[in-house]
Amino acid sequence: MPVHKGDQFTWERTFTEEEIRKFGELTGDLGIHHTEKDENGRLMVHGLLTASIGTKIGGDLHYIAREMTSRFLRPVFSGDTITCELQVTDVTQKEGFSLVEVTSIYKNQNGKEVLSASSEGIIRDK
Repeated sequence: MPVHKGDQFTWERTFTEEEIRKFGELTGDLGIHHTEKDENGRLMVHGLLTASIGTKIGGDLHYIAREMTSRFLRPVFSGDTITCELQVTDVTQKEGFSLVEVTSIYKNQNGKEVLSASSEGIIRDK
């Protein structure tokens, strides 16, 4: 799927306690904030699990990341629904692939920004 500067993509998901616990087991990140509920009965979602919403979009585009930068702005908790809005900011055609730059904004169900990110990578020509 060819992409062009200005293309936008969106993906949304709601995080469950089970997903948070499984991610902790897979990564070994078993910090207390991910394993014990807060005063509101919620677990904090791992930052990289939150950022993984964008990887779903990248997978759909066959995007191979070479560099990623993330700024985690506020915590995400079990039960939160996060929407990732990804925009293609630059595309440069090379021999056999496109060099692609993207930016992403992640917002919770209240419209509050929880994560901002940018990435540079490639999409191979078919």
